[in-house]
Amino acid sequence: MLSGRVHPAEAYRQVEFDARVHGASQQELVWICFEQLIGALGTAIHADTIEDRALRSRSLSRAVSSLLALEMGLSGDDPVVLAMRDLYGRARTSILSCAVQFDAERLEQIRSDFAEIHAALSAG
Repeated sequence: MLSGRVHPAEAYRQVEFDARVHGASQQELVWICFEQLIGALGTAIHADTIEDRALRSRSLSRAVSSLLALEMGLSGDDPVVLAMRDLYGRARTSILSCAVQFDAERLEQIRSDFAEIHAALSAG
């Protein structure tokens, strides 16, 4: 039974996420993290538009969690890994600052950048 505090849509989203993660390859996990990040940023921007501060906060937290998962998946010190680590860190810092002073334009730029990277990874 669902707790009265969990919205059914959120519960279904979590079940779907758990099902996708279970048994996913390392590459699939990276794709899932990118999808979660891109979606969470879009939801945060929308939540701000409709003045839903709770949804905005949850979405920003989910975006930061996605970045942390991506960052934790990096290993080594070759130039690409270092560049990705820097990118993830800068994006996380920007998103956290938007939790205090919301900036939809900055979040949309981050979202666009990661959507472009996701598309390139998916094509490669």
